[in-house]
Amino acid sequence: MSIPPFVLQPLPHPSRMLAIEAIKAAPDGMIITIKEPTRSLEQNAKMWAMLHEVSLQVDWYGQKLTDHEWKDVFSAALKRQKVVPGLDGGFVVCGQSTSRMSKREMADMITLMHAFGSEPNHLVNFKDIEDIEPTGRIAA
Repeated sequence: MSIPPFVLQPLPHPSRMLAIEAIKAAPDGMIITIKEPTRSLEQNAKMWAMLHEVSLQVDWYGQKLTDHEWKDVFSAALKRQKVVPGLDGGFVVCGQSTSRMSKREMADMITLMHAFGSEPNHLVNFKDIEDIEPTGRIAA
């Protein structure tokens, strides 16, 4: 049995009653998960635009990092992730995929990137991407 996800809306919207009815009709052994929605497409677009600007403008300990490497740096800092030795040398960050981040977590990541880019040692000009708010909404 598979049912589409329900996005719970404020009452009197019927979404809550429909969810309750789906739970009542579900066979034993089914799993119910309630979670925050994942990051928006707008947040994702802003994150990648910001990562690209950081990769162009910042030398990190004498190295230029790619957009993807910066994503790992920021997400690891946000989540306080651990670093372990790699199988063939080097190190691996045990991290979280940004595609599984909630909207709130992605807003925190974008805020972290702004804070990083405003520090005197690595100022970043984020150009025209500033019209997208950390929540993922386009500013009016």
